[in-house]
Amino acid sequence: MGIMKKRLLKWMGVFGLIASVSTALAQSGSEFLSDSLVDLQEITIYGQAKDSTNAIGSKRMEVFNRTDVSHALNILPGVTLSNFGARNESTLFIRGFDSRQVPVFIDGVPVYISYDGYVDLARFTTFDLAEINVSKGFASMLYGPNTIGGAINLISRKPSKKFEFSGATGYLTGGYRTNLNVGSKLGKFYFQAGFSQLNKNYYNLSHDFDSTAHENGGRRDNSYSKDTKYSFRIGFTPTKKQEYVFNYVNQQGEKGTPVYSGTDTKNSLYAKPRYWQWPYWNKESFYVLSNTTIDSNNYIKMRVYYDIFKNELNSYNDDSYSKITKPYAFQSIYNDDSYGASFEYGTKNIKKNTLKFATHYKHDRHREYNVGEPQRTMEDNTISVGLEDVYKPFIRLQIIPGVSYNIRNSAGAEGYNSTTKEIFNYASNNNNAWNVQLGTVYSFTSTRILRATASSKTRFATMKDRYSYKLGTAIPNPDLNAERSMNLDLTYSDVFFYKLKIDGSVFYSKLTNTIQTVNNVEPGKSQMQNTGIAEFSGVEASAEYAIHRTLQYGCNYTFIERKNSSNSELKFTDVPNHKVFSYLQYSPMKGSYLVGSVEYNSKRYSTSYGTSTAGFMLLNAKGSVKVLKYFAVEGGVNNILDKNYSLSEGYPEQGRNYFVTLAYRSF
Repeated sequence: MGIMKKRLLKWMGVFGLIASVSTALAQSGSEFLSDSLVDLQEITIYGQAKDSTNAIGSKRMEVFNRTDVSHALNILPGVTLSNFGARNESTLFIRGFDSRQVPVFIDGVPVYISYDGYVDLARFTTFDLAEINVSKGFASMLYGPNTIGGAINLISRKPSKKFEFSGATGYLTGGYRTNLNVGSKLGKFYFQAGFSQLNKNYYNLSHDFDSTAHENGGRRDNSYSKDTKYSFRIGFTPTKKQEYVFNYVNQQGEKGTPVYSGTDTKNSLYAKPRYWQWPYWNKESFYVLSNTTIDSNNYIKMRVYYDIFKNELNSYNDDSYSKITKPYAFQSIYNDDSYGASFEYGTKNIKKNTLKFATHYKHDRHREYNVGEPQRTMEDNTISVGLEDVYKPFIRLQIIPGVSYNIRNSAGAEGYNSTTKEIFNYASNNNNAWNVQLGTVYSFTSTRILRATASSKTRFATMKDRYSYKLGTAIPNPDLNAERSMNLDLTYSDVFFYKLKIDGSVFYSKLTNTIQTVNNVEPGKSQMQNTGIAEFSGVEASAEYAIHRTLQYGCNYTFIERKNSSNSELKFTDVPNHKVFSYLQYSPMKGSYLVGSVEYNSKRYSTSYGTSTAGFMLLNAKGSVKVLKYFAVEGGVNNILDKNYSLSEGYPEQGRNYFVTLAYRSF
């Protein structure tokens, strides 16, 4: 840890030097570069306006009572909520791509777990976020590597007044929530601080759930979770052309993993259930952001970060969760960290062009051991260089080419032979890849826009993809190659009569060297393999209509079809072919509203050999009444019909549940 801190301080020193040079350059500039591209926290492609199909703001998260990132984004078309039941992890798929292929960022800084590339998005609460942006397929080259299917960027809150606060405290079935955000903007300085806690002692199952050998219904056994989050940021804006921000985020979590309660006899957990608990799932992030406008045509942006992730997984003898003595029981410790930096330069010096250059460096280190065993280490270095341009031959048309070159170097990977009690070295796995994309945006009017994009992008195999035995249920594959996807998209947006907004997209992706879990390579064992060629295709459609100044309706529909062209017998998992989300919101007075929503998902596969879960429809409702100037009382019901449903076979979701909250805000 001492060495890592010294390296971090070294990076901070480099950042400080560059920031000083940037400041000196900025002092000679004439005016602020008036382009949303230089917003400190966002990474966007010029002309790709945010809307209700690819972004969700804090107000909308509150209205639909979405307390974590995974459930918040499930409102959007093209986004599918799923659950890795065996690990009790909530995750998302964007147009069929999982979170390894759609990395997560906070204010442009990568926060995905270095070992496996996944993020348990249920551990990321939404209480201190201003907005979440989603790029589908056509993600900016400025994000860096592995955005083969897009990117998710969580935008932190930022104060705009001398003093402001917001928060809520309340009860939910099986637990409670509380959160408070306080911010202040005082001259050239601003700060934002946040605290939140989401505690669930259990979640309740539907009354229609039938008892199984490992679950008798009612309160789902071992379904507890607790997430506490602290965040702090301080910013300095010496001039309108400069902004420097230090951010700190501390997440502390713990959870249980409900036991498999399905009927799939091919699933190894059917005969050998897991009794797992995570006594801690902690993440700590430090990052510094810098944005300096040199003159009306040039800017420099810097990000420097250090990220720590620690967790412990305890596997017990049985459902008493008291002893760890059986051969299959263990205590597994992870201690990961990442550090890195990115540099971005933008210029308008070439007429009709906005040219941007970015370079990224990221070092990932994963350390793990089971209690009683020696620690082993895996390390990767990743470098990316990208170039992106926005060419405007005339006012209505934008042409957006981009190119990047990514390198992933395996700096070492150790394994452990439990028979000989010795550590050994895996074969190294080094990859490099070119990425290219081209987009066009034609604006018939300010609201009628047609976008066409094409991209060819790659994702490097993670450490876990290459080396994990998955607790004896998998076979490592160190020779995995990077997978590549060609993504095509055609999107049309329009507004009619100032009341009706519509969006429609047709998309197609062709993956080669697809990295996919193949079950039963050996009896009861799976393996990550480059299974050949796969195709994802689909349609998104959405509409929002202001029926009356007090009444608004919205709906979206997603169709996705995924198939393995090399082996049609292998099924892609976790994504239904059809998904619908619809809502009706009534707001009789300022600060008060009533909203009802409906969500439908068709059946989805849970294993590559065809085990599936049935389709389902959920009804939810929420009401909010403003009682005082700064206070509102809110309450609602989720899964009103008490539907017994699952996102992953053998892991039933929550039945009918309630919440009541006292919300408060100064704005």
